[in-house]
Amino acid sequence: MFTIEHEFDATVITLVDDGATPLQEDVTVHATESAIILNQYDARLDRTLSITLSPEQWRDLTAALDLPEGVYKAR
Repeated sequence: MFTIEHEFDATVITLVDDGATPLQEDVTVHATESAIILNQYDARLDRTLSITLSPEQWRDLTAALDLPEGVYKAR
């Protein structure tokens, strides 16, 4: 399950783990013009962890999900 919200300067997607247990914490994706930020709460550390990707890295990641093993360069 996921939600999509359009804010002033970003689109926010929340990914909710509704699969089999053990369930993972929600992941929020904040997409702006200059960065894509992934956040997930870590209960073991009692803090939210964050990863920042450039738009190019995000493009490569989404393309990689549908490709077989190998080395690729996007045009």
